[in-house]
Amino acid sequence: MDLPTFEFQLPWLLLLLIPVIALAAAYVFLQVRRRHYAVSFTNLDLLSSVAPKQPGWRRHVPAAAVGAGLALLVVGLAQPTQDVPTSSESRIVMLAIDTSASMMSDDVAPTRLEAAVEAATTFVDDMPADIEVGLVSFSSNALLDVSPTLDHDAVTSSLSQLEPDGGTASGDAIVASLRAIQTARSSAGVPSGATGPSASIVLLADGDQQSGVSLEAAAGLAKRENVPVSTITFGTADGTVTLPSGLVVPVPPDPEAMAAVAQETGGQAFDATSLDELNSVYSQIQGDIGTVDLQSPLWPWFVGIAFLLLLAAAAAAMYWSGRFL
Repeated sequence: MDLPTFEFQLPWLLLLLIPVIALAAAYVFLQVRRRHYAVSFTNLDLLSSVAPKQPGWRRHVPAAAVGAGLALLVVGLAQPTQDVPTSSESRIVMLAIDTSASMMSDDVAPTRLEAAVEAATTFVDDMPADIEVGLVSFSSNALLDVSPTLDHDAVTSSLSQLEPDGGTASGDAIVASLRAIQTARSSAGVPSGATGPSASIVLLADGDQQSGVSLEAAAGLAKRENVPVSTITFGTADGTVTLPSGLVVPVPPDPEAMAAVAQETGGQAFDATSLDELNSVYSQIQGDIGTVDLQSPLWPWFVGIAFLLLLAAAAAAMYWSGRFL
C-alpha cells in the first residue's frame, strides 16, 4: 500500500517555525528560572504570603495550546497538499512495443518479443471497454499500428503480427504515441493545449536508444503534454542474439535510461525478466489506468485546528486566571 504523498506549495514559509520554537524554548527557560528563584527564597512562609496561589499544571495549558496553534498556523501558511487519485472521464492508453532485433533474444522464453506480445495481449483483453487503446511498434523507426480505439480486438490482432528487426528508436515511439493522442483529442473536440482527456503511454523496450529522437527530448515533450510514460525494461543482463554471420552479440537492457523517462514524465518504472514478471507489471499498471493525481489542499485543516487551539488557550486562561492569556 502506497503512503500518501504530501507537498508544500510555499515550503519557505516553514522557516517561521524557527521563532515559534524559540518562543517555546524561552518559555521553558523562564519556567526553570522561576522555579530556581523560588527554591532560593529561603523564607518559605513569607514567599507563600506574597506570591499568588499557582494553579499548578493548568497554568501551562494555555501556553502549550498557543505554541501548538502557532506551529499549525505556520504549516497551514506553507499550503500543504496531498495527491489524491481521482477517476478521469476520458482515457487513452498507448502501448509502445520494442520490435528491434534484440527482441529475438531467448533469455526470456520463448523469445522477448513473443513473451511481450503475449503479456500485452492479456493486458489489452483485460482493459475496460470504455478505454481507448492504441499501438505503436518501433525498431529503427516508430510505426503507428493502431490509432486509439475502443476496438480492442484490432489492437490484439496487430500485436500478433509484430516481427523483430532493426535497431531501437524508443524516443520516436514516445513522439509517435503523443501524436496519436493529440489526434484522438482533436477528434474528440478537445482544444489544442488542453490537458484532457487523460492519456498515458506504456513503453516496453529491452535496449538503449540507438536512433531517432533522444529519450530525454521525447520525455520533455511528454511532460509538456501532461502525458505520463510508464516504462517496462524487459530482458536479462545475459541476453544475446546470434547474427546471420554467426556472431553472438550481447543485448543487455538499459533500466537506468528507461527509469529516467518515467521519472521525468510522472510515470512508473518497472523491470521484468520473465513472462510472469511482465504479466505482474501489466497488472500493476492496469490498476492505475483511468486515474489521475489531483492535489487536494490540506491547509484549511491546519488553519482551522490552529484557530480552535488559540481559542481554547484564551478560554482556559480566562477561566483559570481571569486573564485573556
